[in-house]
Amino acid sequence: MSQRLEDAKILMYSHDTFGLGHLRRCRTIAHALVDSYPGMNVLIMSGATIAGAFDYHPGVDFVKIPSVIKLRDGEYMSMNQHVDFQDTLKMRQSIIRHTAETFEPDIFIVDKEPMGLRREVEDTLVYLKTRGTRLVLGLRDVMDAPHLLKPEWERHDVVRKIDQLYDDVWIYGPPDFYDPLAGLDVPATVRAKMNFVGFLQRQASTEPRPDVRDRDDYILVTTGGGGDGNDLIRDIINAYRSDPTLTQRALVVLGPYMPVEQRQQLTQAGEEIPWLEIIEFDNRMEDLIAGAKAVVAMGGYNTYCEILSFDKPALIIPRTQPREEQLIRAMRASELGLVDMLHPDESVNGHCLAQALKKLLDRDPPSVTAPHMQLDGLSNICEIVSTSLSRNRGDHLSVIRGGLSS
Repeated sequence: MSQRLEDAKILMYSHDTFGLGHLRRCRTIAHALVDSYPGMNVLIMSGATIAGAFDYHPGVDFVKIPSVIKLRDGEYMSMNQHVDFQDTLKMRQSIIRHTAETFEPDIFIVDKEPMGLRREVEDTLVYLKTRGTRLVLGLRDVMDAPHLLKPEWERHDVVRKIDQLYDDVWIYGPPDFYDPLAGLDVPATVRAKMNFVGFLQRQASTEPRPDVRDRDDYILVTTGGGGDGNDLIRDIINAYRSDPTLTQRALVVLGPYMPVEQRQQLTQAGEEIPWLEIIEFDNRMEDLIAGAKAVVAMGGYNTYCEILSFDKPALIIPRTQPREEQLIRAMRASELGLVDMLHPDESVNGHCLAQALKKLLDRDPPSVTAPHMQLDGLSNICEIVSTSLSRNRGDHLSVIRGGLSS
C-alpha cells in the first residue's frame, strides 16, 4: 500500500461497449483526483475505440483493451469482425488482470458494470481483494427501469457479489434525485455501502483552440456517442423543414459512433438548411455546451451533468429502447423543473418539435428553475478517497507496529 496520499495509485475500469459515457465519467473523476492530489497516479482501462482522442491531465493515463460492440438486441461482437468474441473476451480478461497485478492499485474503481462485461473483471476483483485493495463500484444516478434491471442482475447473482466483493458503492447523483437500485432486493449490508456522492461537475477548458472557428448564438444538439442518435438528428432536421420561421442557428454534433451511412445521409440533409451546422465529433464537448444558448440532447448522464454545470436551458428527447435509463432521468429532471422533456413519439412531429425549440429559447436556466440542485460529486469523491487512503495507511502502520512490538 502507498504510504502517502500523493503517491497513491488508482485503477479504473470502463467497459465501453456503447457510447462514450463510461470513459468520459472515469476521465472526469481521474482529473479531479490528480488535480487535488499532485503526484497521484490514475490509470484507466478502457474499451473505447477513441480513448486516445481525448486529452489527459498529468498523472492520468489509459490502457486500451480490445473493443467490442453492443448490438441492438443486447448481444456483443468484437470490433474486429475477424476475431471471435470469446477470444476478444479472453484477451480483455488477461489485460485487465495483468494490469492490476503490475500497477498494484490502492483503490480499484469499476464503472457501472459490477462484474464487468461478461464477468471479465470478477477474477481481478477477487485477486485485488486478497491484497487489500479498496474496491469501489461507481453507479450512475439511473441504471435502468427495475423491471429490466432486476431480472438481469438476479440472473447473474450481482447483488450478492457486490456485497461479497466491494467495499464501497458510489452513486453519482444526490439521494433526492433517484435511487438506481430501486425495485431490487438489496440487503442492508449493501445499502450500508452506498454513498450518494452527487452529480459530477464539469469545466470548460482554459486552453486556446486556434484550429476551431468561433461560434456564437447557437443551440447545441448532441447525441453523445451517436450510436443511437439518428432519430434525434432526423427529427431536428424535420423540425426546421416544417417551420420556416424557425431560424435559430444550431450546432449539431453527430457523435463518433454514428454509423457512416446515417452520418452521410444526415449531413447531406442538413446542408439544405442554412441554420444548421453539422459536425461529427469534438473531444471538448464541455466547451461547446459552455458556449451554447441552450442544449437539445438525449439526456445521457454526462450531458445532463454538463447542462447543470454550465447552467443551460435544455430540451431532452430521451432514448426509450433498449434501456429506459434516459427516459427515467428525463422524467425526473422535468418533474424537478431542471429541463423540458419531449417524448420521442412527439418529436417526430416537426411542428411540435419546432414549437418546443422556440419555447426553449425563452426558458430559464436550471439555477433559476431548481436553485437547490448542487453538483458536489467530485469534491465529495476526493474527500472520500483521501479518508480511505489515510485509513488504509493507518491500518498498515498499525500492523507494522504490532509486528515490531511482538
